[in-house]
Amino acid sequence: MTYSVIETERHDSVLLVRLNRPDRLNAYNQTMCDELIRLYDEADADNDVRVVVVTGNGRAFCAGADLEKAGATFQRDDSDEPHRDSGGVLNLRTYEFSKPVIAAINGPAVGVGATMTLPMDVRIAADTAKMGFVFARRGIVADGCASWFLPRVVGISKALEWTLSGRVFGAAEALEAGLVRSLHPVEEVLPAAMELAKEIAENTSAISVTFNRQLMWRMLGADHPMAAHEVESRALGFVGGTADAREGVESFLEKRPAKYPGRAPADLPDFYPWWPDRPFTPLP
Repeated sequence: MTYSVIETERHDSVLLVRLNRPDRLNAYNQTMCDELIRLYDEADADNDVRVVVVTGNGRAFCAGADLEKAGATFQRDDSDEPHRDSGGVLNLRTYEFSKPVIAAINGPAVGVGATMTLPMDVRIAADTAKMGFVFARRGIVADGCASWFLPRVVGISKALEWTLSGRVFGAAEALEAGLVRSLHPVEEVLPAAMELAKEIAENTSAISVTFNRQLMWRMLGADHPMAAHEVESRALGFVGGTADAREGVESFLEKRPAKYPGRAPADLPDFYPWWPDRPFTPLP
């Protein structure tokens, strides 16, 4: 994996990703979008990757969109193709990703720097970090499918307060609202995220984790618990006959650590993914 604005490191089955534009506070641009999507594609296909951790190089996580074009930053080009928000394209790919993603927010995460973390599964932050959904203060609207993700993470009232005011807020407020899981001194943020990633990677079935991640996200939009029952029943019917299920029970009874042989994507069933493709249909 070679990239220009992100860096990667393998720590056994944990893939560490660093946003790498520290001179620009890791400001988001199209190259970063493209490289993160390519990374997810490659990690999805790699049986040896169990968890992805995303952090920023330097003192910021991501300070938002690169404003190099000044007032023309958000002006759409003259292409005849329907306009698509690149933050939304990235977050839709994160949403489709089959493996857990943990955000290690080491510093400011503002605008798209905040919204890109919403489809990640756990956010761990520095106690000095600042966050903000500042779009209304820039004369634009929220990106990254934030109007779908943010209310599901923190509730509609807090999502509205943050997006209507556009104010930047501290890590303590993010913790209180449930946007982040825990706060740490900045030098301890990445170790805390890696510890959680290793706990997942070393103690769980890759097949179980893939199903559980997508079940939890997909059922947020389900119209009835029957939707969950239908998919869970089919998934349980499949995994119950696998070596992973046998190992899970036998290791518990024998009071020893489990060693799960299953891999994702290699050992996922034919019916995964069970949801239909959702094509982009531009509004007229």
